[in-house]
Amino acid sequence: MKKDFLSIADLTKNELEELFEITKELKQKPYGTVLRHKTLVMLFEKASTRTRLSFEAGIGHFEGRPIYIDASTSQLSRGETVPDTARVMERFVQGIIARVYKHEMLVELAKNSHIPVINALSDLEHPCQTLADLYTVLEKAGTFKGQKIAYVGDGDNVCNSLMLGCALLGIEFSAATPWKYKPNARIYAKSKKLAGDKIRWYEDPFKAVMDASFVYTDVFVSMGDEAQAAERLKTFIPKYTVTAELMAHARKGAKFMHCLPAHRGQEVAAEVIDGPNSIVFDQAENRLHAQKALLKMLYTR
Repeated sequence: MKKDFLSIADLTKNELEELFEITKELKQKPYGTVLRHKTLVMLFEKASTRTRLSFEAGIGHFEGRPIYIDASTSQLSRGETVPDTARVMERFVQGIIARVYKHEMLVELAKNSHIPVINALSDLEHPCQTLADLYTVLEKAGTFKGQKIAYVGDGDNVCNSLMLGCALLGIEFSAATPWKYKPNARIYAKSKKLAGDKIRWYEDPFKAVMDASFVYTDVFVSMGDEAQAAERLKTFIPKYTVTAELMAHARKGAKFMHCLPAHRGQEVAAEVIDGPNSIVFDQAENRLHAQKALLKMLYTR
């Protein structure tokens, strides 16, 4: 029976913990035959560096073949429906990795195909990023117990998945965003139901980062939001910029996290992201290992 990965909540707590064990093993022994004789299509509507590289490299490590399709040059751009696209793709390949503007497109791809569909980013969630983020936290701290992740900035797809992932694992999570840019209400409610008071939202970033062991941010203008750039930057800067002053209110030695790409001087000060407590490139590397663990789980069961 095929299994999709559209949301971080498509994995249980036990499955997440198992995935992190597999990730650790794959960092030591990266090659295998999990995808031998299998082809996976990478259908991307949005630009990408880390997501494309990590998936293409990871599929190759497992002796599979990735096919990259820019959606803007596919028949989707000429009016072919998502269901028709899904039905055609399943005749040629054994999986779809999609990076899309609207989460509903992922749902349609999954509903109309019999092969695994993986969310490589949508407007609602970025679960593959969260797999890497949470593994990085585990790698640096040695345990999830006693950790607190504070997210500062736009309550976007990255924030949504990270919040939900923390709720599943029982990790304390605080988000600080402007009221207008709060995390998705449904995901926030689901996270609160799972973890109660361990999940909090503030408008004040200094309250959110108090006693945090990890402080996380993302760009203030995501892909697709360019028309709102002036308004967004005026709203977020400087209040939600992660500065050395803000980091000083977190736990001593707190690590700084960012999914990249970063805009120094906007969501984060250069001295923070380029400082000794920044772990952003460890996060980026772990995209490869965590996604390979995901592929192994999806294709060996």
